[in-house]
Amino acid sequence: MNSAAADSTGRDEADGRLLLVDDDEELATMLQEYLEPEGFAVFWAGDGPKALERLEDTTFDLIILDVMMPGMNGFEVLRRIRAERDTPVLMLTARGDDVDRIVGLEIGADDYLAKPFNPRELVARLRAVLRRTRPAAAETGRLSAGSIALDLRTRQATRGGRELRLTGTEFQLLGLLVSAAGEVVSKETISREVLGRRLQPWDRSVDTHISNLRGKLTGDERGENPIRNIRGVGYTLVPDEPDA
Repeated sequence: MNSAAADSTGRDEADGRLLLVDDDEELATMLQEYLEPEGFAVFWAGDGPKALERLEDTTFDLIILDVMMPGMNGFEVLRRIRAERDTPVLMLTARGDDVDRIVGLEIGADDYLAKPFNPRELVARLRAVLRRTRPAAAETGRLSAGSIALDLRTRQATRGGRELRLTGTEFQLLGLLVSAAGEVVSKETISREVLGRRLQPWDRSVDTHISNLRGKLTGDERGENPIRNIRGVGYTLVPDEPDA
């Protein structure tokens, strides 16, 4: 498979530039052939070091990252990605391996999909991730609650003037909580509006993303966290004083 084949397609990249990181060249070729007619410009890296090298030279809208790769596995690649950038990442995990999914989300993955998968589901997941991590054209303003402020154009978030390094999903989640500050937002609503899917009884994704976000909000040791867990119902953001 030509790792830069998408450069010469001439398509308008309506759905964005996508980096596929997987050591299975046959699968990568199949996905490229499926995704390009769907509007994605697909680039391929066969291992973690090649992916990181490509990320230094090219800006991508989305990354598909396989967990099981020889040498540098997907978790280590994701850690290095998150140390530098907030590009949305969808991880491919082994079927039924809850540990892989949980670890990936804790490190900063935006979504996951178990192998083997239906390519149509992959496309739906990719577009859902892009919808919740890209600012809508009409979103030109700001959101704020207490000391927390979000710029919807630049997708930057701050608390008390301190920049928060959020993933795309975390930014969307914080935006939802800020827009409903003082009100309880159910897990069902968070799953639907932020993750793009119905909440399932076994799915701990919402709790994992909330935990990651809470950790980043208190990174400056400001004290009590503004996100409160309302047991059995959902979460609420309690604004603090803007100048606290």
